[in-house]
Amino acid sequence: MERRTTERLLRARAQAIGDGVREDSVVAVLGRVLAVQAQDLPAAELGLRVRARGLTQEAVRRATDAERSAVRGWFMRGTLQLVPAADARWLLALFGPVHLALAARRLRELGLDEALCTRSERVITDAIAAEGPLTRARLTERLTTLGVDPKGQSAFHLIRRAALAGLVCHGPQRDGEATFVLLDDWLPASGPLPYTGEAAVRELARRYRAAHGPADAADFVHWSGLKTTTVRNAWAAVRDTGPEDPPVPGEPDVRLLPAYDNYLVGYRSRDLSVPAEHERRVWPGGGQIRATVLVDGLAVGTWSGGRRGAPVKVEPFPGTEPWSPAVAAGIARESADIARFSS
Repeated sequence: MERRTTERLLRARAQAIGDGVREDSVVAVLGRVLAVQAQDLPAAELGLRVRARGLTQEAVRRATDAERSAVRGWFMRGTLQLVPAADARWLLALFGPVHLALAARRLRELGLDEALCTRSERVITDAIAAEGPLTRARLTERLTTLGVDPKGQSAFHLIRRAALAGLVCHGPQRDGEATFVLLDDWLPASGPLPYTGEAAVRELARRYRAAHGPADAADFVHWSGLKTTTVRNAWAAVRDTGPEDPPVPGEPDVRLLPAYDNYLVGYRSRDLSVPAEHERRVWPGGGQIRATVLVDGLAVGTWSGGRRGAPVKVEPFPGTEPWSPAVAAGIARESADIARFSS
């Protein structure tokens, strides 16, 4: 088997989107891959579905809103991710200071000085303590008492700052909107952090290798958003824990991967998962990353729909060979599973 094909199949297997691998629950999926990109929450829910068998949207909401076994926050690259609740605090301790430092310039550009930021933390935490989970819109209303413009980006950056500082985190949804809760109430600390400093970076590298390998240090830097100097020693200290046996060719493994999925953004290069001539079909610009049709880890088209009962519409890449009956059957199964998941 060609080396690049083998590498792609191993990556798809590691991400639970190839070689027939599917996990049994939200906790199992996140335990395997650590994070599912979640700036678009419905896409993140579908990112859990594509890696699991029989998962329902209700089960996902139960994990995030009731069981508190998964939590949404700004971690790798400063992007919203769903991660295991058990890992949220050490990840926040690792990434929070990094992104707070990076955000300081934007806060100054918005005219938000340190004194105002400190007052905003009190307003946010006092409001949540008094009223319970609050949406971004409700917190924005409270921040206007400090003179914060309700129409700009200032309120968002102040709420995000409070989350990065470990004061608040995403809580249950209310009428389809995310809410914020006090971190210490939602995820009470159960003792010292299991990983700090260099040990945290090593653990992150170990988890990345297991969930994304084969990969190299540059891939890890790209996925994590950490500096090369920060991760160099940690990467070298962690052995590759990815699968050693190459997948055995068989029936094609077809998955309908949602938009913004980590499989498409978790490496410095896209050419292993998406043919170069079709890259613009997946990355059309403006920060978009379209949902893709994967066959054995390789994108062969895009798809849309699947939300609020909308039918799945699949579009092959132009000029590609007609799909085999086995691939067509796989697409039909995945389309039906998306409808089941959302029903």
